[in-house]
Amino acid sequence: MTTSSSDQRLGLRERKKLKTRKAIQENAFRLFAEQGYEATTVEQIAEAAEVSPSTFFRYFPSKEEVVLQDDFDPLIYEVLLAQPADLSPLEAVRRTIVSLIGELPAEDKHAVFQRVQLSMNVPALRARQWENIEEGGQVIANALAVRTGRPADDYAIQVFTMSLMGAQVTALYHWVRTGGTGDFAELLNEAFEVLARGDLS
Repeated sequence: MTTSSSDQRLGLRERKKLKTRKAIQENAFRLFAEQGYEATTVEQIAEAAEVSPSTFFRYFPSKEEVVLQDDFDPLIYEVLLAQPADLSPLEAVRRTIVSLIGELPAEDKHAVFQRVQLSMNVPALRARQWENIEEGGQVIANALAVRTGRPADDYAIQVFTMSLMGAQVTALYHWVRTGGTGDFAELLNEAFEVLARGDLS
């Protein structure tokens, strides 16, 4: 199968965009660690990433979004839809989340750790965190709606989805509070197992 030159150019452009986005986030996290979140400006981040402030804002609408944005939601939707149809909703979500986290390179897990640590400790970010949780929950709800043939705003789907999000957030916060030294994928797996048992035994 051949690839057209236009497809090749598009692929190159996308790779460059991803590289720039990653450079902005990496330099932002470095500056936050060195001088604090509040003391770090967009202009400083842009300069460190060797882009203009206007380029920064093309990728991130605000300094907060440098921390809060990630690439997981589209992946979660795609991988969840691809799970075998005979799996229960809980097992399909468990396999999706645990496998995606387990496959993350060490540097990406470190970025997750930095992102969550900042979200826990910076009031402005902590206030926005619930919005992210709701958005992530809606992604899972949308995928489960497709898998079950029910509407995404079905009450049972919404209750089920937010219980899953609660398990994920609990595992994530525990991982960060313990210094990120444990196996995050295993912590997630244990959290889903608690839900699967339906009790505290």
